[in-house]
Amino acid sequence: MRKNLLTTSAAAFALLSIAGCSSAGGDTASGGSEEWPEEITLSLVPSVEGEDLAEALDPLNEYLSEGLGIEVNGVVATDYAATVEALGADQAQVVISDAGSLYQAGEQYGAELILRDVRFGATSYAAIAMTNNPDKYCVDDVVTAAYGATGDELSYCNGTETAAEAAGQGPAGVEALAKIDSSTPVALQAATSPAGYQYPLVAMTEQGVDTDALDQVPVEGNNNAVLAVQNGDAEVGFAYWDARSTVIEEAPTVGEDTVVFAYTEMIPNGGVAVSDALPEDLVAELTTLMDEYAESSDEAADVMFDLVGLSDWTTDTQPEQIARYGEILEQFAR
Repeated sequence: MRKNLLTTSAAAFALLSIAGCSSAGGDTASGGSEEWPEEITLSLVPSVEGEDLAEALDPLNEYLSEGLGIEVNGVVATDYAATVEALGADQAQVVISDAGSLYQAGEQYGAELILRDVRFGATSYAAIAMTNNPDKYCVDDVVTAAYGATGDELSYCNGTETAAEAAGQGPAGVEALAKIDSSTPVALQAATSPAGYQYPLVAMTEQGVDTDALDQVPVEGNNNAVLAVQNGDAEVGFAYWDARSTVIEEAPTVGEDTVVFAYTEMIPNGGVAVSDALPEDLVAELTTLMDEYAESSDEAADVMFDLVGLSDWTTDTQPEQIARYGEILEQFAR
């Protein structure tokens, strides 16, 4: 049985070998009193790999550099934890990272959250609890609803959805988690997975489930969590909403066979944070530029999706969601 421990973002990292923020000879913004640096560095973990990285980063670098009037250097971090440590070492002044790393950046280094990631119109998502045994976990009829991102018709119960387009809003149906016991095979992902492990364990614990006694079926990745339930290796599994769409080709009947019976509370997307050493007026202009990037051109929208898998950024940061995620992280770090 895997212990309920989470190694937080400071566990393993590699500092970026890049120049820090220089303040010599910089500009000052109109109406600002602090001198701007000549250049700043933005650290991120991109979706693309290998030789395409430099080319993928160039449009964003050029857009921000032109808009700010100073040089902006986008650099690639080895993982999300490295973005936090680069910021703490002043090797990066802007980071695009996941929610846990944003929390750590704020707690450890006083970083300011300026933007949240938007995917398919949402800044947060629920973890799904799914089963191949709806008679046990569903207290009402199973309904089908269209998953807006793909149009796939998928099955739900316990008020998670009505018979219309699925909304994916949690928490919902969590009381049914109490039916899980030590004889229930449960597919869980790595302990660092918010949707595949962390939020589900918190939800089960709140419903009185002894998570230390779970018959855990370890899986790697959301698609494999779905397949473990679909193939009967687990009776219950957890993944992000709605990972069932990722295995439609492999398992065409998953929309009927594997039923979502609960949503956890919402899990925040990541976003953008900046060093507290940057001048406020620079931060304000940077925030506006990044907020407007996806709408600045068709190329920018493509770059944003290809680079970091996002459709937009928003200034509606909802810091309380990041703070709640921090509370959950701390539960697993004990």
